[in-house]
Amino acid sequence: MNHHDTGVFGELDLRMMRRALALAQGALYRTSPNPRVGCVLVRHGQVLAEGATEQAGGRHAEIVALDGARARGIDPRGATAYVSLEPCSHHGRTPPCADALVAAGVARVVAAARDPNPLVDGGGLQRLREAGVDVACGLLENESRELNLGFFSRIERHRPWLRLKVASSLDGVTALPNGASQWITGLAARADAHHWRARACAVLTGIGTVRDDDPSLNVRHVATTRQPWCVVVDSRLELSPRARLLQHGQAQRVLVAHALDETLARQRGAALLDLGARLLAIPAAPDRPGKVDLHALMHELAARHIGELHAEAGARLNASLLGAGVVDELLLYQAPLLLGQGAGIGPFGPLQQVDQGLRLHRVQVEPIGADFRWRARLAGA
Repeated sequence: MNHHDTGVFGELDLRMMRRALALAQGALYRTSPNPRVGCVLVRHGQVLAEGATEQAGGRHAEIVALDGARARGIDPRGATAYVSLEPCSHHGRTPPCADALVAAGVARVVAAARDPNPLVDGGGLQRLREAGVDVACGLLENESRELNLGFFSRIERHRPWLRLKVASSLDGVTALPNGASQWITGLAARADAHHWRARACAVLTGIGTVRDDDPSLNVRHVATTRQPWCVVVDSRLELSPRARLLQHGQAQRVLVAHALDETLARQRGAALLDLGARLLAIPAAPDRPGKVDLHALMHELAARHIGELHAEAGARLNASLLGAGVVDELLLYQAPLLLGQGAGIGPFGPLQQVDQGLRLHRVQVEPIGADFRWRARLAGA
């Protein structure tokens, strides 16, 4: 539910909420599975302190800001707190931020968006109001939601926000007939792609890609304090224990989604379990016997607090994801190169009419080195 009290906001409010959102943006790579949140404490137009959410289990943005004020000997009594998401009202790994703001004597709280978490969902704002705090919500709400697409998606839709990353030639070839695909795009595009990988809760791939390319699927070109989970769609549990993504203690961040019965899964997955990987038993797709049901997989990942999902797979899994309608966003790196024959981006279909195609909207195109990055949403996202 969205509440827009936009009439109560002035120019200072707008400026300070933009600052809170910039702080939240600075926490992009570290907060998963928690939302990225920024907080600015202001009194008489002066910034007293500010903060952003720490790594999961650490302090929330409001507490970082309050602690910062106190560390400088500033009493935050009577201040306005600008927060890019409703302060929490429940005991999780940290105490409720709404209570901390009340205890600090903050006079006004401006939140960009309500927290959709059923444990909060207006409860934080209500607690503040009941304590006599002046509360307003809805300032730059869309910007707050955009920054936390995965968080809102897993709670409101019970599935992750799925971004499909593809690298192709100008004529849409992602791999040559012999399987060669390294490297279609240049170093700048590959480094840029690591930023998207770093901000995700998990990276999704298929057993075919692991077998053909043996990728690490970790973040290397971006300074980050956490590595995303790695989810492998592997219906028959064929993942080799020697795969690169399972080495160097990385297996504990790997989830292997299969469609086998429990006994067979225990046999085939024994070596993976020994390494520390986790097996996810997913029902088979009704229309694709023996194959993981992708809708059920999305539901299971959301239940495991995976909100922002970044897919880097081959044409077959790409086609299945697109065909199943679970892709929200396309991230396409395109090189000024013609490769002729080869695998496409995701050959779903065949379609009978052009208007059955997947129409993209909110299209953004940017040059990245010698290549171009297309970012676009699919219908309904």
